Amino acid sequence: MKNTFYLLLFLCLIFTNCTTPSNVTQAGSTPQTVRFAFYNVENLFDIYDDPKTSDEEFTPTGKKEWTEERYQKKLDQLSTVVADLKFPDILGVCEVENNKVLLDWTANRTLTDKNYNIVHFDSPDKRGIDNGLLYQKAHFTVLEKEAITINFPKEIVEDYTTRDILYVKGNYRGEVLHIFINHWPSRRGGLEASEPKRVYVASQLRKKTDAIFAQDPDANILIMGDLNDETDNNSVAKTLGAVGPTLSKRPYLYNFTQPLDAAGEGSYRYKADWNMLDQIIVSPNLTTGKLRAVKAYIFKADYLNYEDKKFGQRPNKTYGGPNYYGGTSDHYPVYLEVNLN
Repeated sequence: MKNTFYLLLFLCLIFTNCTTPSNVTQAGSTPQTVRFAFYNVENLFDIYDDPKTSDEEFTPTGKKEWTEERYQKKLDQLSTVVADLKFPDILGVCEVENNKVLLDWTANRTLTDKNYNIVHFDSPDKRGIDNGLLYQKAHFTVLEKEAITINFPKEIVEDYTTRDILYVKGNYRGEVLHIFINHWPSRRGGLEASEPKRVYVASQLRKKTDAIFAQDPDANILIMGDLNDETDNNSVAKTLGAVGPTLSKRPYLYNFTQPLDAAGEGSYRYKADWNMLDQIIVSPNLTTGKLRAVKAYIFKADYLNYEDKKFGQRPNKTYGGPNYYGGTSDHYPVYLEVNLN
C-alpha cells in the first residue's frame, strides 16, 4: 500500500505539475522575501562632454582624467554590489549622468540575465546628474512616469536648480506601487542656511503623496533617496511626515531607516560623523498589506570600505577632489526587505 502511495505521488509530480508555484505562499509557510534598494553611485558619468551641462571634468582630458577603463571599472564594481544585494527587484539610484550610463550598467555581464529595465529623465541640475530607476521586468511593469521639477520661490533661493524627483507608478507582482526617487539639495553653505531648500522639496513631494492618498488611502508608496538630511530633520520628520516604523500608531509615512539613524549608523560619513542621508520610506499599507516591509539595512561589504587613518572606516569613494581612488562610491547602499504575503 505504501509503495502504491509513493508511486502515485511521483506520477503527480511528473505529469500534473501539482507543486505549489514558488511565488505563492502556503498557509503556515515562510513568505517569500524580496528587496527594494537605493544607491547614491557617486558621479556615474560617461566619458563624453555634454555641451548642455558642466561635465567637462569627467572626460579623458578633463581634471579627473575620466577614461573608458575607469568608467568600465566603476560599472563592474557597481554591478558586483547589485549582485551581492541579491539583485533587488526595485533599485533607485542617484548621481547618474544620463540614459546611456544606465543602459551600459544594465548591459554589464553581471546583470544581463536579470533583464533590468530603466526609467530616467534628464534633470535641470547644472552638472547633469539625475535620478534613475532600475527594475526587473519580470516583476514590475511601468504604468506612468514623471519628472517632478522643483521650481524654488525667490524668497527661498534665486537662480538655483536641483534634481527632479523621479516618479514611477507601476504594477509590481499584482499590486500598484508608487515609487519616488529623490536627491535633495546638498548642505553646501551650512545645514541651517541650506535647510529651506530641502524643506521646500519635501513639501512638493508631500503634495504628490497627498494627491495619491486622496485617490487611494491604502496606496502602496515607496520613497527612496539621498535626502541630504537626517531622519529627524524638519524636512523629513515634519514637512514630509515620515517617522520611525513604530506600528502601535498609524503615521503618515513610515521611515524604515530611522532606527538605523537612532542607533548612530549612517550611509555616509563626513569626517567623524555618520549621517543617515540615504533613506527608505513607505506608506502604512506597505507595512500591513500584501507587500509587507520588514526591516531596512545598510549594505557595508568589506570591499566597499576604506580605512581612514584619522576617522576610521568609511565608504571608499571614486574620487576625492581631482584624486582618483578607484572606490565604488562615497555612500553605502541601503535596502528594504519586503515579504510577499
